[in-house]
Amino acid sequence: LQLVESGGGLMHPGGSLRLSCASPGSTLDRYPIAWFRQAPGKEREGVSCISGDDGRTYYADSVKGRFTISRDNAKNTVNLQMNSLKPEDTGVYYCAVDRMWPGCSGDLWRENSKYDYWGQGTQVTVSS
Repeated sequence: LQLVESGGGLMHPGGSLRLSCASPGSTLDRYPIAWFRQAPGKEREGVSCISGDDGRTYYADSVKGRFTISRDNAKNTVNLQMNSLKPEDTGVYYCAVDRMWPGCSGDLWRENSKYDYWGQGTQVTVSS
């Protein structure tokens, strides 16, 4: 299974970006998919997760109300719509999949160890 992120780039504060996570040759709709990010000098942190069974979504407090995670099953992608971007949103964004459990599993979705496949990441820079 391969995960490929796209959609990153440079954006001014207050702007929007839409990230996509695709898996060529594999179906994502049954698995929980999470987005993580890593800023320079910081640990990788969970941003959002969407469950594979009931579609429930989870968000880090820092992005609630600004980011939206969703599935596009027709395109076999999981997207992260990021609005009202802030400089502190800067980092490399990764998508990850847990093939062993269908849900985001409450607070466990924030744990890197829950996921067994990761994409290569896409850079998001928010700066004026």
